[in-house]
Amino acid sequence: MADWTTISALSTAGGTLVLAAATFASVSTAHRAARATERALLAGIRPVLVPSRMQDPPEKVGFVDDHWIRVDGGRAVVEVTEESIYIAIALRNVGSGLAVLDRWDLFPGRATGERPHGEPGAFRRLTRDLYVPAGDLGFWQGALRDRADPLFDTIRDAVDERGPITVDLLYGDHEGGQRTISRFALMPRDDGQWITAVGRHWNLDRADPR
Repeated sequence: MADWTTISALSTAGGTLVLAAATFASVSTAHRAARATERALLAGIRPVLVPSRMQDPPEKVGFVDDHWIRVDGGRAVVEVTEESIYIAIALRNVGSGLAVLDRWDLFPGRATGERPHGEPGAFRRLTRDLYVPAGDLGFWQGALRDRADPLFDTIRDAVDERGPITVDLLYGDHEGGQRTISRFALMPRDDGQWITAVGRHWNLDRADPR
């Protein structure tokens, strides 16, 4: 004789198992859809900075001490005075969101992407936020004014010797997220100008593709 109590219990358990599996699949699908939507939204406001093009118009850059320089497209400027070292890079934002520049690091030589970036918290803070609109032009500027700073003499010697300089820029989107470090090489030319190239981008707030 069939044990209808057992059969009923097994049927109920089976139905519960099927319902649980369906619920799990539905939740997993919803999570994947939510992650895909989030990635799409972030991509819509993600900035990516590269050097501007050689044919782009120049940028007029002013410093807090009323020192002014002009940076032509695709180039950088490095000016050394008795009191300060002024540096600026002409930039283009090839991303789809506003870039908000926040911090920077600087060292002599042309570093490849194999050399890791420094600790972001140790980067030098910009005196003011700099903005580069999506698909548009802008600039980064920095200055060394403390003669006691060991980097002052190091960079001055690199400029005197016409050696390359590396600048790591830390920036993010206008929401304060998607922090990125982009590495720029400043390379001297025989005519006294400096041209720029970007070598690597590091993603700090999400998985890096490399």
